[in-house]
Amino acid sequence: MRLTKFTDLALRSVMRLAVVRDGDDPLTTREVAEAVGVPYTHAAKTVTRLQHLGVVEARRGRGGGLTLTDLGRRASVGWLVRELEGDGEVVACDGDRACPLRGACRLRGALRSAQEAFYAALDPLTVADLVASPTGPLLIGLTDRPSG
Repeated sequence: MRLTKFTDLALRSVMRLAVVRDGDDPLTTREVAEAVGVPYTHAAKTVTRLQHLGVVEARRGRGGGLTLTDLGRRASVGWLVRELEGDGEVVACDGDRACPLRGACRLRGALRSAQEAFYAALDPLTVADLVASPTGPLLIGLTDRPSG
């Protein structure tokens, strides 16, 4: 299975936000975009979706920025990927021209099972697991800003 670029960006953004230390100023969307190497507009769309999921809190203005919520810290990576990817099929059996094998195809069921196994492998993981050493220290270094 392959994740969309959007989901990949969302996971990397959440991981970067997870290593902001207590006492540090929250990161801005622009800083997250620079840290994960994407255009600001892509990061802004991702942050908006993460806000709607309740994973990220964004505050505007002086002293504002992005913070990972409690849900964002404790949520299953499997849950987060499911929410970001949606409930779509791995293959498109319907469409402009429906597959002629659709009524008797065993591939679709096998791929659905594989997709669920993929998510199940991510279910026990949390964002905290993803940012354990050596990843966390590397993520902290991706945003060039003085510590507060």
